[in-house]
Amino acid sequence: MRDHGIGSWTARRARKSPQRTAVVHQGTRLTYAQLHDRSTRLAHHLCSLGVGRGDRVAFLGPNHPAFLETLFAAGRLGAVFVPLNTRLAAPELTHCLTDSGTTCLVHTDAFTGFAEQCGVSRTVPVGEGYERALEQAGESPLDENVTHDDLAMIMYTSGTTGRTKGAMLTHGNLVWNSINTLVDGEFAADEVTLLSAPLFHTAALNMTCLPTFLKGGTLLLEESFSPSRTLDLVEEHRVTVMFGVPAMFQQIAAEPRFATADLSSVRSMMCGGAPVPESLIRVYEKRGLSFIQGYGMTEASPGVCLLDAANALAKAGSAGLPHFFSDVRITGPDGADAERGELVTEGPNVMAGYWGLPLATADALRDGWFRTGDVAVRDADGYVTVVDRVKDVIISGGENIYPAEVEKALHEHPDIVDCAVIGVPDETWGEVGRAVVVLRAGATVDEAGILASLEGRLARYKIPKSVVLTDELPRSAAGKLLKLPIRRAYGTDA
Repeated sequence: MRDHGIGSWTARRARKSPQRTAVVHQGTRLTYAQLHDRSTRLAHHLCSLGVGRGDRVAFLGPNHPAFLETLFAAGRLGAVFVPLNTRLAAPELTHCLTDSGTTCLVHTDAFTGFAEQCGVSRTVPVGEGYERALEQAGESPLDENVTHDDLAMIMYTSGTTGRTKGAMLTHGNLVWNSINTLVDGEFAADEVTLLSAPLFHTAALNMTCLPTFLKGGTLLLEESFSPSRTLDLVEEHRVTVMFGVPAMFQQIAAEPRFATADLSSVRSMMCGGAPVPESLIRVYEKRGLSFIQGYGMTEASPGVCLLDAANALAKAGSAGLPHFFSDVRITGPDGADAERGELVTEGPNVMAGYWGLPLATADALRDGWFRTGDVAVRDADGYVTVVDRVKDVIISGGENIYPAEVEKALHEHPDIVDCAVIGVPDETWGEVGRAVVVLRAGATVDEAGILASLEGRLARYKIPKSVVLTDELPRSAAGKLLKLPIRRAYGTDA
């Protein structure tokens, strides 16, 4: 077998544990042998549609076995997988497809209307036709020469300039990130991993799904998150690993039967997107459960640091220690090491660059070190704590919201002459967006009208939850918004 990429994983897993359950989804169970067969057949079907090495194959839909089948089938062909965020608005999805040059789109029923109008010539709807295509497709082994240096995936992540950028992740990036996760996260072969966070997010896919697959565990795929159903699933399937963002774990803990639910099977609770509040850590510790917290970003595949369960309380608020095969530095403006400064990271998990953006790549990657845009400090034990955000990113329920993108959309409103978007505290989501707006003289638009103008143009989570009107926004002599005084003036409800 010349294929050393992730496309070969189904064959290798089927070779070692063919009858072990790989995927459970809505009552359907697939063994590793069955998943390998289906992925192989899909690869043959995609090949018959003209998909070949280097072509981009996108998937649009919720958590579903077809997501994994498309990922592995693309890998087998040496093609590039493009997972799409289902929460994006149609223009945002179209940009991802156009920018990546996607030539084939696999999608679920809910996105048929979009698929018919998105401009991609070859579409594969998941359903009866998909199943017939797999039945009729070839099943012979595919042995494309795929190496760790080959491009495996383009994952889109917003940038501070407002333009969505595609992080190019190689097969090696994904392999090494999985190894880091297995070493530091202590996954076992008998895991039953609940995945109700969307797989198009790097943490759910690369930190949780792929490491479980590599060890031969079972992936329990849920198309959406429900705190009450989560408790049911844990009891019914004896879930051992759960992944989510703090808001999800808060909602689970708020369920009336949380205190009495049988959670004895759970061995690991992985959380990312934001630090877990100490109060929430204590709530779960009363149930005998501890958090493993991760810090990272799409560009690092995504693991950079991990805070293990043993230190969840002692180092609460910390991002943890660098992953086993990752390194970090804290640098000043001159690039030299500093006590407080920008966190940079290096390792075999760091992306190859941004798709089609050589200048952005050169700016983000300096001598192999990726600039995270986060300001951090490190304590005497080496634990990293993120204390500020160079890029002003708002993290709401694990979703990244970039103010520049929202501000650009607001500026298109005819009654808005100036605006700034900042993050404000929120009990459920950690923080949410707030628009601070200057209206033109004589304008009569209200808060509801401003927010309504963003519907359908931005993903719902990016739309600010509140609007504050003001007469003027502070700017520097160069005309740049001064976010610090804006946050001080409008960042609280006091």
